Amino acid sequence: MISNARPRMAPGPEVHCAAGEFRGRRSGDVEFWKGIRYAQAPTGELRWCAPRPAAPISADTVRFGAAALQSPNRVIRLGDGVRLDEDCLFLNVWRPAGHEGEPLPVMVWIHGGAYALGSGSQPLYDGCRFAAAQGAIVVTLNYRLGAFGFLELSSLDGGAGFDGNLGMRDVLLALRWVRDNIAAFGGDAARVTVAGESSGAAIIGALLTCGSARGLFARAIMQSAPAASMYGTERAAAVAARFVRRLGLEPRDASSLRDIPAQRILEASSGLYSEVPAAAPGRLAFAPVIDGELLPEAPIRVLSRGGGAPVPLIVGTNRDEASIFRLMRSPILPITTAQLRRMVDELRDEQPEAQLPGVEHILRAYASSGRRSGLDIARDLAFCLPTMWIAEGHAAIADTWLYRFDHVAPLLRMTGLGATHGSELPYVWGNLGPASELGRTRVARRVSVRTQARWGAFLRGQSPDVEGAPNWRPVDARRASLVIGHLDQEAEDLDASSRAVWGDGVFGFL
Repeated sequence: MISNARPRMAPGPEVHCAAGEFRGRRSGDVEFWKGIRYAQAPTGELRWCAPRPAAPISADTVRFGAAALQSPNRVIRLGDGVRLDEDCLFLNVWRPAGHEGEPLPVMVWIHGGAYALGSGSQPLYDGCRFAAAQGAIVVTLNYRLGAFGFLELSSLDGGAGFDGNLGMRDVLLALRWVRDNIAAFGGDAARVTVAGESSGAAIIGALLTCGSARGLFARAIMQSAPAASMYGTERAAAVAARFVRRLGLEPRDASSLRDIPAQRILEASSGLYSEVPAAAPGRLAFAPVIDGELLPEAPIRVLSRGGGAPVPLIVGTNRDEASIFRLMRSPILPITTAQLRRMVDELRDEQPEAQLPGVEHILRAYASSGRRSGLDIARDLAFCLPTMWIAEGHAAIADTWLYRFDHVAPLLRMTGLGATHGSELPYVWGNLGPASELGRTRVARRVSVRTQARWGAFLRGQSPDVEGAPNWRPVDARRASLVIGHLDQEAEDLDASSRAVWGDGVFGFL
């Protein structure tokens, strides 16, 4: 039964679908619906439970729903007026106005933020420009973050009815919502591309190996994915024990966790965010867990041997991924020599089969090639090597396009950040911002138009090529890739020097 949420507003675009009746707004040549609830509120008895589909509703959907609870971060702008709440499972839809005819391809965006930050409402992810320019439906979504979404509590006191991998389960439910409802918005449920950046891209990597995700998307885009940073149940249990201690509890008190105020949970979550990587460099406090159920095996290992879903894939990194983490003094990426030494030593002890070189050899190899040891080692371990493993493995089962984003905006050049982590996002979305931020020049617009067009062609089921620029060859034996910059360029084996140092073994943080 459909219930009325609030009084009807002025007429706007209306959609009737299995999930209910939704009234949106038009802005220029785009129509949008914001704050559509796709799951019941994950609060009270549903805290740390798998998400449950929302009941059908009739609603005016013109404002973003609440973003997931998280600590403030000066780099990630969630949007003006967006509130934070444990009740956060909402999605947003943009489409070209007045479209009639064949259903449009769909891009479902999964935001990044180290599994602890971010939202589908970030101004960076406003879908107006991409939807209008590429003739596509754009969907952004929220999922539970930090301890609410990526804490494995089943090891405590018999589990107390807690489910795991909740952030991933939220994304899966949102994708089922898209499958069942997007046709009413003009979208083609058979042409859904999942796209994401950073931890959002790593979630996509996990989805490619997840049986529950089969059939929910036809293509995938992974931008700067820390895909090797997913952990087993033993390590997840240790993090859960740290969490309850921060709350002044014992494992036997797990059943009381649902009664603790959400703000206290957030405070404990924020503490773990810094504490865990400080104690074990290279490890994140929160990430999907290799639980033997949703994720039977480490996704990086499955993907590297070509065991993922055989769907076309775009995957790549940025040239200077690690620089922003040094500027932010972020604890989640080891930069100093001492941190790197500890991390590499632990990796060698845990995974002798990978035959990793010694720390001194690694430091000398990077220094002799003129690379910045701390920043470039961190970049390679977290982003470049996993991306290379994925590209080579997946290319055996589906067309796979590899890229590196090298374009540097004037401000990022002046600050020394270069083509840092996330710097490709404004160009993909077309949201370049004021000149003071990115230098809204003809060059920036050309890079954006060209990058958007490549992504748009991919959504439509075509090769990601654009007129007047080099064709983008799929990954082959020569490790073909595209360097995206002022002018795009073809390249081969961009990571040859890194592979020469680290060898051909696949390893990750277990």
